[in-house]
Amino acid sequence: MSTAETSPGRPKRADARRNYEKILAAARESFAEGGESTALEEIARRAGVGIGTLYRHFPTRQALVEALYVDEVEEVCRSAEQLDGADPWEALNAWLERFVAYIGTKKALAAELLNYLDHDAPLFSTSRAALYAAGEPLLKRAQEAGAVRPDVAIADVIQMVIGIAKLPGANASQVDHILRVALDGLRYNAS
Repeated sequence: MSTAETSPGRPKRADARRNYEKILAAARESFAEGGESTALEEIARRAGVGIGTLYRHFPTRQALVEALYVDEVEEVCRSAEQLDGADPWEALNAWLERFVAYIGTKKALAAELLNYLDHDAPLFSTSRAALYAAGEPLLKRAQEAGAVRPDVAIADVIQMVIGIAKLPGANASQVDHILRVALDGLRYNAS
């Protein structure tokens, strides 16, 4: 998945790239803390740039939110690639833990994007496909190693994890415990 599909491409000059990344980092923090009510001026202030610089990179609020959403998805996908050589069961677990963390941070972004887009918008379907493609090799490796039951698909696992991550009123330790129980249920049992 490419950021260019949903927003202007990443800048080429080193200083512009740094500002672009600083804005995304500040937006990530700001949206995590303030949700949809986050002001662009606050993001620019946190990034240490002027509002004009923010608008040069992201001409609209929607462009910034889309770029941040895509960046988060790409990071989760890259994390799957980094686990390629690890023990198959441990790699799948580590990626699903990272995925749960991603779900926690994307709530505000998804809520904001749903003001502009519907659930079937290309941004969401492309992101979903990228996440499935990233997780599928990890699941297959774990299944081939005999660590995971053969009757589950990555879509099943991702839907299960999303449901756990979005449990209403659950704190982080409850989510982690329930995730552990669910992942134990994925283990292959030859009985």
